[in-house]
Amino acid sequence: MQFNRLIIFVSFWLAGQSVLSQGYEPPRTESGKPDLQGYWTNASITTMQRSRELADFGLTIPFDEVAKLTNNNHQNVRQATDDNQVQGQLPDGTDLARGRGYNAFWVDPGTQFGNVRGEYRSSWITFPDDGRIPYSEQGNQQRRAAYEKFSGYGGPEGAPLAERCLIGFGSTSGPPMNSVLYNNMYQIVQTEDYVMILVEMVHDARVIPINGDHRPKAIEQWMGDSIGWWDGDTLVVETVNLHPQQKARMMASLSDQGRIIEKFTRYSDQQIFYEFEVIDPVFYTESWGGEISFNSTDTKLYEYACHEGNYGLQGILGGYRRQEMDAEAEAGS
Repeated sequence: MQFNRLIIFVSFWLAGQSVLSQGYEPPRTESGKPDLQGYWTNASITTMQRSRELADFGLTIPFDEVAKLTNNNHQNVRQATDDNQVQGQLPDGTDLARGRGYNAFWVDPGTQFGNVRGEYRSSWITFPDDGRIPYSEQGNQQRRAAYEKFSGYGGPEGAPLAERCLIGFGSTSGPPMNSVLYNNMYQIVQTEDYVMILVEMVHDARVIPINGDHRPKAIEQWMGDSIGWWDGDTLVVETVNLHPQQKARMMASLSDQGRIIEKFTRYSDQQIFYEFEVIDPVFYTESWGGEISFNSTDTKLYEYACHEGNYGLQGILGGYRRQEMDAEAEAGS
């Protein structure tokens, strides 16, 4: 009951903030540009694509449904019950035989649906209307081929990028910058010539030149080639030319013909209004995009360490080398 009252209170407060933010004047840098700097989080139980359980609500969840849906949401249930662990309590060891990768003790996706400009959202995607990514048949074929090529463990280059600790999983680094199971913190540092976004997950860093030019296509880097410019009080970022191993990734795949547009607008002291659009005639039947709220926080980023003390990949590769030697020995006998 107390939780329900809290949701109602927060809902009315956010509705008031929506009205107040229409005339909001953002803090500015010395040159007069909106100041985006600080620590931000997009942690939320809202997902990029709209789940079937929320399909009937459309994009916006009514205030009187938020408390019930939050209580029943599978992410919250998982946090409280997965592997018989309870969030905030130390594990007792009974889950060791099942693995301790993403049980309730470790995950931290957020506890509330995303609130974008005073509205609770069922998905980050706002178009198409169904909140789903409109993959083309050609796009799905390329994604399946990439999955087969980059999801095995026959060699270090075949393992998934996140498993190799090269970039964060689930498009947490972007573009677009999606919320995931944990480490949903971002730090923005801004100068007149650059905007840098440091991502908590795998400490990815996006360094975006302002009013710059795209690099030659031969330079293929993680998270693509991004350039930015100011459109009034909105920072616009265009990204092209993803790294070859990212072009057909699970979310926001991008061919050589595609581009991703992001927009950052200070909506209030507490929120950056983040918009994105993915445009690609190869992977999708139409362009798609959405809106995400980045909320200010006093919490600092964790110093992320991905593979320290992790011998999983070494063991996997050692097992494959053992199989190869056994096969050679059998063939020679």
